[in-house]
Amino acid sequence: MSERELYIGIMSGTSLDGVDTALVAIQDDKIELIDHDFFPFPSELKSRVLNICIGQATHLPEIGEIDHELGHLFADAALALVEKSNIDKQQIRAIGSHGQTVFHQPNGAKPFTMQLADSNIIAAKTGITTVADFRRKDMALGGQGAPLVPAFHHTIFQVKDSSVVVLNIGGISNISVLKPNGEVVGYDTGPGNMLMDAWCQVNWNEGYDKDATRAKQGKVLPELLSRFCHEPYLSEPAPKSTGRELFNMPWLEQHLQNTHYSPEDVLRTLCEFTAVTICEEVAKFAIGSQPELLVCGGGAQNPLLMERIQSLLPNWGVAPTISKGVDSDYMEAIAFAWLAQRRMHNLPSNLPAVTGASRLASLGVVYFSN
Repeated sequence: MSERELYIGIMSGTSLDGVDTALVAIQDDKIELIDHDFFPFPSELKSRVLNICIGQATHLPEIGEIDHELGHLFADAALALVEKSNIDKQQIRAIGSHGQTVFHQPNGAKPFTMQLADSNIIAAKTGITTVADFRRKDMALGGQGAPLVPAFHHTIFQVKDSSVVVLNIGGISNISVLKPNGEVVGYDTGPGNMLMDAWCQVNWNEGYDKDATRAKQGKVLPELLSRFCHEPYLSEPAPKSTGRELFNMPWLEQHLQNTHYSPEDVLRTLCEFTAVTICEEVAKFAIGSQPELLVCGGGAQNPLLMERIQSLLPNWGVAPTISKGVDSDYMEAIAFAWLAQRRMHNLPSNLPAVTGASRLASLGVVYFSN
């Protein structure tokens, strides 16, 4: 049996609402969340990151400055968690930092992915060894570099006679399919909160639709929903991954050209779009008499979205991951703590069947604190 070690996972997803941090104890396959915290994103920095994500013209100094600022932001988030936990940071083996994805292009002649948040700054400012750049090794091996969390889900969730699908609804929705025969499948199904949040920001200057209050005032527009569902990405075979470089306001505006729908109806239709695209994929993996759908991420807090998912999957047991003892809001931060642990012990952390990589690999680059 290995020694119990402490790790911090840092995650900032496509929603850009803030930085999630998780203090995790790991010993063999036992993973325990000790503490967690949420560090808000400065609004000005969020706007600059969003501009890059949706393909607006930028320049190298801007990218470098954002990389620098995010490095300090992530370091401060980690230090805030250390202080909150009242723990000696010398006890922490490493930080696992996902970085902030600003562009992800896994297909084509020259695939690449870019995450910003200078890990040298994180390691130097915190005094804790930092592991980052988890995606590019998988891509160098021919993979999508995403999703990486299914390997973690495979470790922590038990599967018996029926399939278990773990659904993360962040800016993008992704699924990890755990089959009774041990096979694991995972990919991005399409948008999660991203389009709904962007529509709320544009129309009401609100970051998201709290408790789905505005969406509940609208109705589904069948013609608009049909146009959304003709997006080519949705019919592509897995392995596949996507992000804000596709599903963004310009994408939505293109579908709304020459229309005069009420904002509430558009929002309600976007919610339905997210639910339908998720459920059409999940339904493909109904194995056994009691398939389960475990939901995490910010979308798990949207009551209308959760209601529609349950309605569209009547034969599935739908529940938040906390029902299995894993915090729904900090799942991905915990996962990147686990990925850091795998790297520090040179253990494989990708699943080629999920990402499309040619072989197993220990992902991440180590930035030592000394």
